[in-house]
Amino acid sequence: MKKSDISNISNAESVERAEESVRSSVQPSGKFGGKADRLFGADPVGLDESARGIVVLVIVGVAVGLLSGMFGIGGGTVIVPALVWLGLTQRNAAATSMLAIVPTSISGVISYATCGNVDWLAALLLFCGMFVGGQIGSWLLSRLPELVLRWIFVVFLVFVVANQISFVPSRDQHIAMSALTGVCLVLLGVVIGILAGLLGIGGGALAVPALSMLFGASDLIARGTSLLAMFPNSITTSVANLKRRLVHVKAALIIGLVAAVTAPFGTWIAGAVSPRVGSILFACYLCVLLIRSLFVAVKATRSARVSS
Repeated sequence: MKKSDISNISNAESVERAEESVRSSVQPSGKFGGKADRLFGADPVGLDESARGIVVLVIVGVAVGLLSGMFGIGGGTVIVPALVWLGLTQRNAAATSMLAIVPTSISGVISYATCGNVDWLAALLLFCGMFVGGQIGSWLLSRLPELVLRWIFVVFLVFVVANQISFVPSRDQHIAMSALTGVCLVLLGVVIGILAGLLGIGGGALAVPALSMLFGASDLIARGTSLLAMFPNSITTSVANLKRRLVHVKAALIIGLVAAVTAPFGTWIAGAVSPRVGSILFACYLCVLLIRSLFVAVKATRSARVSS
């Protein structure tokens, strides 16, 4: 081979390497989804990556941490609407919310456990049911239409608000464990797990009032137990969602890590106010969320009818 041919081949290879370097260094702007994640594949497209979007994610994380500590919830009722507003579909928002709940619930559990407000056996039984229900919910999440998911979320909020207004929990009671109680806790876990996987919530909005009304737990024990049960369930459901490429990993980590920092402050507030005040605050928050979710669902329904 002539020296000139070798030189031409070498130059061509150099140009190709340079072009490849430029392509790998240039990232699409405006979307998280344009950049592939090495561990979990490409994030779902649609989420705003502007400065405003990042600020919103941080604010959501602060709010979720406070609400998680105050009410024993994972914060999905805040995370899902916020992510939809930022551009994700209801399906991807629900899946992303479950991953964000993992660090949030860990922080909340530690805060409640240090004060002795966790029923470990009840949490274990709840998780056993939630594990099964979470897989069912995750499977349904990837198959149900977007509009159906929105209306299920609205109905769920109506149910929780009604419970919060009508029931005042005690602060002195504990769960009286028996064989029947154990079976009922597992069945409750299955229902919570399905809703958690389907709606992207931790399940605390249902678990906390259920533990107080049906099983006699104090408001603080119900919250601490709920957070402990949702922690492993959030992991197992998130694994299923990650396999289906439904999770926006970066957004989930931003929200979850910020929430983990602020959750202890929410726990402190929960202990400082009375059970009745806590229920009223939670009901007010859910009413605001319900109004917005209802508006979005009605709007989506009208758009679907027009398009059809």
